[in-house]
Amino acid sequence: MMKDSKPFKLKIFASFSFLLFIVLFPLKTDAQVEPQQNKKYDKIIKTIATKYYLEASLIHSIIRTESNYDPHCVSSKGALGLMQLMPDTARIYGVRNPFNPRDNIEGGVRYLRDLIELYNRKTKYVLAAYNAGQTAVKKYGGIPPYPETRNYIEKVMVSYPKLFIKTRTKVYKYQDSSGRVVFTNCHYLYSLNKAREKSNKDS
Repeated sequence: MMKDSKPFKLKIFASFSFLLFIVLFPLKTDAQVEPQQNKKYDKIIKTIATKYYLEASLIHSIIRTESNYDPHCVSSKGALGLMQLMPDTARIYGVRNPFNPRDNIEGGVRYLRDLIELYNRKTKYVLAAYNAGQTAVKKYGGIPPYPETRNYIEKVMVSYPKLFIKTRTKVYKYQDSSGRVVFTNCHYLYSLNKAREKSNKDS
């Protein structure tokens, strides 16, 4: 005599539903958490991105990979904060408190901007230098063969898949000592001239 197959089918359905719940629930949780983290620092990131003519999505991608939006993150190598700045780098770029989100992001973006100029906007080179240092990139004549660095580049480029970093160069205008009008994209020259003008006015 054929047995009733309904209880068996119900068990299979219940087991399948349970497995589906286990698989989908963490994904849903991650999807909920990440936008909250993005939103928390989104205003600061957009403001600084606009200031330095970069895309906010690039900064988000680096922060997500570096610290997962933890402002108090400290790596085993001593990198600090959201953008994981080494103490020397933080000092060079004027970061007084690396655990302050705005200070950390601005210092990291200023460093990033210099790397972008140095490597002609090539995303992989910029990220390699940010992760492994400029010395390593120079030593190997390109992306170092470190698994950590290669994995880092892949992770960032999942959410920023551009081969060249999109940016815009700011042009400064000033008058030099001879009265000529000068246009330059070099902030350093512009700053020197402004300091000279201020000194002349004060004297």
